[in-house]
Amino acid sequence: MTAPSVTSHRQTLNFSAGPAVLPECVLEQAARDIIDLDNTGIGVLEHSHRGPSIDRIFEEAVSDCRELGQIPDDFEILFLQGGASGQFGMIPMNFLGEGRGADYVDTGSWTTKAVKDAATIGTARVAWSGAESQYRSIPHAADIMWSGEAAYGYYCTNNTIYGTQWSEVPQCPAPLIADMSSDIFSRPIDWSRLSMVFAGAQKNIGPAGATLVIVRKDLLEQARSDLPAMFRYDVHAKKGSRYNTPPVFAVYCAGLVFKWILDLGGLDAVALMNQRKAALVYQAIDESDGFYSGHADSDARSLMNIPFTTPTPELDAAFISEAASHGMTTLKGHRSVGGIRASIYNAFPEEGCSRLAEFMREFAAANRG
Repeated sequence: MTAPSVTSHRQTLNFSAGPAVLPECVLEQAARDIIDLDNTGIGVLEHSHRGPSIDRIFEEAVSDCRELGQIPDDFEILFLQGGASGQFGMIPMNFLGEGRGADYVDTGSWTTKAVKDAATIGTARVAWSGAESQYRSIPHAADIMWSGEAAYGYYCTNNTIYGTQWSEVPQCPAPLIADMSSDIFSRPIDWSRLSMVFAGAQKNIGPAGATLVIVRKDLLEQARSDLPAMFRYDVHAKKGSRYNTPPVFAVYCAGLVFKWILDLGGLDAVALMNQRKAALVYQAIDESDGFYSGHADSDARSLMNIPFTTPTPELDAAFISEAASHGMTTLKGHRSVGGIRASIYNAFPEEGCSRLAEFMREFAAANRG
């Protein structure tokens, strides 16, 4: 299979970890539909969420999402609010009954926060933690101490801050829940090992405001029913994600992104594209004779987020400043790690990775001690 190539006509390269770059064709279509959707004379931001035009948007978004992700029919597809962080609390609220516990694999900031929120509801056991190694690695299967009696297991497929990514879905004796906020639909998904997936929209799906939740119906049947309606997955499923006024524009954009990825050739094709893009940047790191150091261990490297450093914080700052003068922005690393971070989600152009790699080589040559 030939990997597609994403291009851009914009001069500024946006390496932001999120909200992230969106496909140009999606932005262009959205600009038109903000003024007039479906030749109704009313823009997408103004339509009733109960009207036929928004019915179409939601129906197509769900259908295209299912086709794109090859999602089995025994999973419900929901568009909720509250971001991925909202799911940190909503998951244990729904699935941690009295006296129940859950197993969490802690690979960094987002799983750490999820553990803290779950602990306010029930028992959150840490089945593995990468804290001692500064979250540079992903655990081997034998390292994860699943309890065997958990209501669910939980992990995050990709860590934006530390630049680590799981290469495959782990095996878990309990229903497994995955936070895929920063790498969903960047590669195929093995649904056979998963009971639930969720993702904030603002990295690979669309603008912030919507949260995609994909949950097996048999897990949904186990959810608590003694919660306020807005916090119940089954209520949202029965109402087609429109129990209340939903984030229509975010769902609309997500639908356009799903169509865009399908047009690229689907997840197999996009996975090849992302491997090729990331390889350009990692090659510049590996061939720098130690001038650049990646944060993640080589066998845990993310294809979405690449954090790295130069020999000194001063050179890190100079790199970021000079890169900005060349039209490469938002390269500053997360405050907890420092250094430099290049986020190269699906819609980030391959040319941008080439430009960054070339700049890295030039900067290293000019600043070696």
